[in-house]
Amino acid sequence: MQLIPRAADAIRLLREAGYACVLVTNQSAIGRGLLTTEGFQRVHEELVRQLRDCGAELDGMYFCPVVPVEDAGTLAGHPERKPQPGMLLRAAREMRLQLGGSWMVGDMLTDALAGRKAGCRGTILVKTGREVAPMQSDGIVDHVVESVFHAARLIVELDGSTNAVGRTTDSVVTSEQKKQ
Repeated sequence: MQLIPRAADAIRLLREAGYACVLVTNQSAIGRGLLTTEGFQRVHEELVRQLRDCGAELDGMYFCPVVPVEDAGTLAGHPERKPQPGMLLRAAREMRLQLGGSWMVGDMLTDALAGRKAGCRGTILVKTGREVAPMQSDGIVDHVVESVFHAARLIVELDGSTNAVGRTTDSVVTSEQKKQ
């Protein structure tokens, strides 16, 4: 397990700006029998250790082990599995976060769809080294950036002039939200 470059910097920047950082992740490898829940927990513990070593910390982590179901060419199924908003809604409820002021950051369109369905303030797609088809015009993705650190800087810049109360982002490392 290796952190994405500058992911810890992104988390520190957001937390210093008052955001809670929440990881929401699909983990179908568990549902497929390729990874145990205990194995996933060990990976998460290593993530936490590496972040801590870099001076960063997550406020929460939610995962969905359910295997995706294809129905008529679309991903359907479990309400917690992205692109459904279940993990975001549960995180908001349990952590008392406001999704209407939240940002969803991720490296897949399913991340942005989950954020849109959850009612997040905005969505940011991180390229993570791959080309991105023009998705901004479809109303799902608000911004496309090169890295999770660029996403964090954009969120702080955009919300610096407002008094938004909550945030959510999803990336390989984090989802950011501000606590009330």
